[in-house]
Amino acid sequence: MQDSLPPGLLPAGDNAAIMMMLLDEEQTSRILSELEPEELRRLGEKMCALGEIGPDLIAGAIAGFVARTEALGLVAHDRAGQVRGMFARAVGDVKADNMMRRILPAAPQHRALELARWLTPDSLVPLVRGEHPQAIAVLLVQLDPDVAAAVLHALPPESQPEIVHRVATLGPVSPQAIAMLEELLARRIADCHGRRPLLIGGAREAAEIINGVGKVVEKRVLGELTRRDKALARQIEDEMFKFEHLFVLDPKSMGTLLRDVPNDTLIDALKGVSEEEREPFFQAMSSRAADGVKDEIAARGRTRLADVVAAQKEVVGVARRLAADGTIAFGSGDDDYV
Repeated sequence: MQDSLPPGLLPAGDNAAIMMMLLDEEQTSRILSELEPEELRRLGEKMCALGEIGPDLIAGAIAGFVARTEALGLVAHDRAGQVRGMFARAVGDVKADNMMRRILPAAPQHRALELARWLTPDSLVPLVRGEHPQAIAVLLVQLDPDVAAAVLHALPPESQPEIVHRVATLGPVSPQAIAMLEELLARRIADCHGRRPLLIGGAREAAEIINGVGKVVEKRVLGELTRRDKALARQIEDEMFKFEHLFVLDPKSMGTLLRDVPNDTLIDALKGVSEEEREPFFQAMSSRAADGVKDEIAARGRTRLADVVAAQKEVVGVARRLAADGTIAFGSGDDDYV
């Protein structure tokens, strides 16, 4: 049993999970809202795995918390942001901003670096284009990898190797370097956007949200969106349902799909994915049919990217039609959707 362990033997992550379980839901939610996605995942896993929590574990977690706070004190980092957040929860965003302007009239209300982490690549690229590779590297390592990759891809090709080299060799980054990047971003945001709203969100972000709400809500939302803006609804559907989503089909559903896909289309579509990603398709075939398709893929040679994309879209279109008819299904229940 976990609660038989001496208090001091628990890892810090377990102690943090125990502390979260001791707080009420409102307090816990406020703390969790400050965490990064990966931190949330790890802490959630710890909280779910705790099992029975005995008095010794509770005492040990509290003692560890007290000892750590005594050693750390209260850091001054972004104190204005902390106070503003408390005010916002108490009186709302508008009143909080007005109050902070009265308390600290010269202080910025939003940290530029924190804002940059929520921007799309299209908004980030103008902020860093032409800047020193070191500054760009410091920014990229603080972004989600897919966002950082998109920013790098949009920068001049001749600067890309140097930026990647800087990323790979950054080492410790001084507070002064972060402060300089903060100042750069604040200045560029003002130069590029002024008071105009920054580009946040889009069809992809909307699709990611809808993917997580379940089929009932997804059907209702997309139906209403189609009535309001058919083109936008189609963009969101395209982001929700891509070729790589077919990889999770079970063999029976995959076999049903393949029966409706022309062989030439399937070969072109599979040319654009790795051998590992082709396996779900091959597993739905007989070994003889799979070997035949593998041979045809190898014999076809180089294929234009446009042909691969068109073939994959055709396969996705067939899958979407079969899913709408109820012939194939994604997920394991009514509230699951890929």
